[in-house]
Amino acid sequence: MYQQDFNPTGSLALSALLASLPLLALLVTLGVFKWRAHWAGALSLGISVVIAIAAYHMPIGQTLDAGVFGAALSVLAILWITFNAIWIYNLTVKTGHFAVLRRAFAAISDDRRIQSIVIAFSFGALIESLAGGGSPIAICAVMLIAIGFSPLKAAAVALVANTAPVAFGGLGNPITIMGQVTELPAEQFGAMAGRQVAVLAVLVPFVLVGIVDGWKGVREVWPAALTAGLSFGVAQFAFANFVNYKLCDIFASLVSAGAVILLNRLWKPKAGSVAARPVVAGGATDDPAFTRRVGSPDGDSCADVFLAFAPYAVVVVLFSLAQIPVIAGVLNAPTITFDWPGLDITGPTGKAVSVAYKLNWLSATGTLLFLSGVVTALILRITPLTALRTYWETLRQFGWAIVTILLVFALSYVMNLSGQISTLGLWLAGTGAFFAFISPVVGWFGVAVTGTDAGSNALFGKLQITAAQQLHASPILFGAANTSGGVMAKMISPQNLAIGTAAVGEVGAEGVLFRRVFGWSLLFLLAMCLLVFLQSTPVLGWMRVG
Repeated sequence: MYQQDFNPTGSLALSALLASLPLLALLVTLGVFKWRAHWAGALSLGISVVIAIAAYHMPIGQTLDAGVFGAALSVLAILWITFNAIWIYNLTVKTGHFAVLRRAFAAISDDRRIQSIVIAFSFGALIESLAGGGSPIAICAVMLIAIGFSPLKAAAVALVANTAPVAFGGLGNPITIMGQVTELPAEQFGAMAGRQVAVLAVLVPFVLVGIVDGWKGVREVWPAALTAGLSFGVAQFAFANFVNYKLCDIFASLVSAGAVILLNRLWKPKAGSVAARPVVAGGATDDPAFTRRVGSPDGDSCADVFLAFAPYAVVVVLFSLAQIPVIAGVLNAPTITFDWPGLDITGPTGKAVSVAYKLNWLSATGTLLFLSGVVTALILRITPLTALRTYWETLRQFGWAIVTILLVFALSYVMNLSGQISTLGLWLAGTGAFFAFISPVVGWFGVAVTGTDAGSNALFGKLQITAAQQLHASPILFGAANTSGGVMAKMISPQNLAIGTAAVGEVGAEGVLFRRVFGWSLLFLLAMCLLVFLQSTPVLGWMRVG
């Protein structure tokens, strides 16, 4: 048995310094030395293992087993989701229907900056709301390449755009997890998070336009950016507070896309704006994303467009059906839950630390996406052999990104189960009333390590509530702050960097991509810290839930 000690050195500051070394190594190797993500992840994992054994006195066997446990969790939580999401996309490319989808988005506007808002921000939010797991980054990045973006710029835009919907991604999974971990009403966490990330959502489209075309672009298309951000934020706030937090991103994404389309009928940027790459009518390029292989050379018919959007409509329908209690019960029936063998860990008080592995193979998000892919293949009349070959090509496409995801999840669970994560949280909680400002940073670190907002809430949810009780503050505010702060780290987490570079064919350039988005991550985080701090004071206290 291993009993955690959150202050193994006797000095909380020194213990926190040791616990932070794996995270610092990860950030420095990616951001400063521009290492490949799998090497950065391997080094950070090695450092965390040494610290767990030497400083925290965790048995070698349990330390290594904790890493294996984390890697195993990533298979269903990340890899199974991402593989199937990209498989669906690759099926549409294989048949030429992705080119139709691209032309449908191009028809909204001939301005590439506005297209980036609709694709990366609105459409990406829809994918995040249904699947998450990095799938919107991969799909939207490739769509942006199809309208003329360079690979790394496309990945950067997709990563930054993925900020706004993450708190409610996967049908509100991060909020649901926070409720389960803290045993407080998830609906209240959802409502409070809606009063935080909705403010952030207004800003994101402006940043996207700035990445695409600088300050000049912001000046020229600010009405579209404001329309997208404001409509998304208002819808997200309304659904999170008054309807159902699980559905808020679905409707917010549709509302924002519709608002931009309506605006484009009434207003257009001035002449000379950034135009999109022209639609390719034939074999002018070998890129299947551009080539017209479906439909008439004179234009896409309504049937063509319907089939192009059909895969995503299938995803919406299947995920909606899976929420019906009777169907959900059937899908959850074969779920197997067991304690991971070899791990026997207790907290400082002697309470057992959960090491449960939930094998929900039928109800898992990735399985629903796989079924969506099967239905997509049937609708698009793809033969089973072609579908299988495309799946194999999808697996090969990720390459080292798979290793990166396994390593970083192993890192997160070595740090978590050894007590390193809790050490950092306790040290931050020692800042007193200023913890309201720091609270989002805890969630930010959690997502930077795990790659998911749900994972960060699972790691730090209890810590946030404990800190709130010690400070006589609102536990709902701090729990929501963990969720809202975490969304800014999605763009810099090694898993998502690996997914982004794999999707655009730039595996190995994770360090370069990290440098492009890290500043935006910090800027958004600072804004969220300030907002949460003001919400803890009489200045914006009226925004608190409960």
